[in-house]
Amino acid sequence: MRSAPAPSRTRLIFLGVVACLWLGLILARLVDLQVVRHPELARRARRQQQHTLEITPKRGVLYDRKGRELAVSIGVDSVYAVPSEVTAPALAARLLAPVLRMEPMALEGRLRSEGSFVWLRRKLDAAEAERVRALNLAGIYFQREHKRFYPKRELAAHVLGFVGVDEQGLGGIEYALDEVIRGRPRRLVVTADGRRRWFARSQQVSREGASVVLTLDENIQYIAERELAAAIERTRASSGTIIVQEPRSGEILAMANYPTFNPNNPTGVSPPQHVNRALTLAYEPGSTFKVVPLGAVLEEGLAQPEEVIDCQQGSIVLAGHRIRDHKPFGLLTVREILYESSDIGSIRLALRLGEENFYQHIRRWGFGQRTGIELPAESPGLLRPVSNWSRISIGAISMGQEVAITPLQLSAALSAIANQGVWVQPRVVRQIVRENQPQPQTPSRSQRIIPVGVAEELRRMLAGVVRQGTGRAAQPAGYSAAGKTGTAEKIDPRTGSYSRTEFVASFAGFAPVDDPAITVVVVLDSPRGELYHGGDVAAPVFRAVVERTLAYLNVPQDLPLRRLPRLDRAAVQDLRPGQLDTASWWREDSGVEPGTPPGDPQAVPVVFSRNPTALPGGNIVLLNSDTVAVPDLTGVSLREAAERCARLGLEPILVGSGVVAAQKPEPGTRLPRGSRIRVELRPSLPAAATRPM
Repeated sequence: MRSAPAPSRTRLIFLGVVACLWLGLILARLVDLQVVRHPELARRARRQQQHTLEITPKRGVLYDRKGRELAVSIGVDSVYAVPSEVTAPALAARLLAPVLRMEPMALEGRLRSEGSFVWLRRKLDAAEAERVRALNLAGIYFQREHKRFYPKRELAAHVLGFVGVDEQGLGGIEYALDEVIRGRPRRLVVTADGRRRWFARSQQVSREGASVVLTLDENIQYIAERELAAAIERTRASSGTIIVQEPRSGEILAMANYPTFNPNNPTGVSPPQHVNRALTLAYEPGSTFKVVPLGAVLEEGLAQPEEVIDCQQGSIVLAGHRIRDHKPFGLLTVREILYESSDIGSIRLALRLGEENFYQHIRRWGFGQRTGIELPAESPGLLRPVSNWSRISIGAISMGQEVAITPLQLSAALSAIANQGVWVQPRVVRQIVRENQPQPQTPSRSQRIIPVGVAEELRRMLAGVVRQGTGRAAQPAGYSAAGKTGTAEKIDPRTGSYSRTEFVASFAGFAPVDDPAITVVVVLDSPRGELYHGGDVAAPVFRAVVERTLAYLNVPQDLPLRRLPRLDRAAVQDLRPGQLDTASWWREDSGVEPGTPPGDPQAVPVVFSRNPTALPGGNIVLLNSDTVAVPDLTGVSLREAAERCARLGLEPILVGSGVVAAQKPEPGTRLPRGSRIRVELRPSLPAAATRPM
């Protein structure tokens, strides 16, 4: 039998080797794909097949100190498209464009995209969402998200801040505590097939953010903002700030800035309106700074309150430079130097300290460094080291030049005087609450900056400034007050020297004097007109804020009511700034001492009072000149009633719950701001059931 030819066997061997090599290559490729490159390919597949959406979490609520909501998150609809399911992109774009306020061409481009998911518009209002739903377009869907809402609009806007479209804090407390307030977002994972059709969907659970209780009081904040707006209108100042602080705790009760903005629409204004001037923009303080050198010389024992200082008729020469006072004062006591705000007197006191010693005292008062408040972008101000001082710097700084401070630093310094010499760190966060559990808070930092005796002496001196010095216009009705005026020349950027027409007017003080409840700082930038001094334009604002705030806080008056001599009725009619009221409904709680029984029926005693009343025997009380008409509250909710009264400066006494059924006095009655009105409420009808969204 003949054996197979050798070439055939060779071919078989060759084919077997080729097959083995082919199988080896296939196996190697499979190992490479399934083992070596598996993680990378799996990631690429997930990127192609899956789309992860991050749904904004519900941010924590921001409350004022009494639990009133200042910032909340509400549920809204966002609209998106699955492009593969949109049957007529051009038509859908034309229909959606006017509703979503988008360009049709740009919208059509999104609807024709290659992705399996595309946002069309985030966070629509209810009307817009309903109009999109009514179109009933294929491939157009909704996703429920949260949107930040500020029910009080501009109130405390610079403290609260605002958020972006992804609910990320971009200003104020919203930014400073964003990680605390924001919570953990919900992630939605969508899986699509090769034709970009969805076939699976999963989601991760979100966690709500923590709520924050602020130190602000909504009503005091409203008082500060209203008085600041009135002052800006009256003085035509370019900007302004008011701070109301508790001196013992350091808690900020109000922080008002002008210009302001509505955080519900933060992009609708220029960026400078977002600036919190109370702690960001530093300025040369002028004469309000004179408490620092005065306190320093008293502490060092280098001067006594009744010591007489020669103010040299308002002129002094330092290093060849002549400095002139705002008035030519001669001999003044140390106390009178503060009363009259003498620059020369302040310079002569600072010269006793020496440069290095003076610098250390300034630092101890908290100037040239941040206070540490829980708000972003705080400025440390400007305090150059002694090595950078010129030969006249000690004189300039002693009268509030060549040093820059913030209104917040000034408030903390005046609060230290009111707090027996102890400086307390200002704060706006009172409590952080997570899942209804208050979180432990770091106590406010505090330190003694001046001895108790020096603080008491400064308190008496500052009270004299209001009683008989440059701050007479700051005297509140019924309350004692202490404070200091300031009028600082601004630097002219064109010349680099002090302007003759641009000023910063300020007043800083506290009340009542013996038991201070609040510290108030008022700063007005560039007031226009003949009156621009702090004692003329800022002091009256201080007075108005103090009167209304202390009345709201129920702080007892420590000054007696002023009485006028008996006047005939015609004179009373001429004097009255509002209406003379003889109603008797609030006689029981008026708190006004009865006057003397009437004698001549044509003569009545006239008493200035915070609240109107009819005194026994027909005596008449003169209403405060700042009066408002009582609103008609019938049928409104408890919250709405309280808000309307707060806007008018009235204090409601709420009885019951539900909606307003009756009120006293009647709508239209004119009352001075700060007056109380009785509001009776009854249960409202149950609200209609709503379908959960």
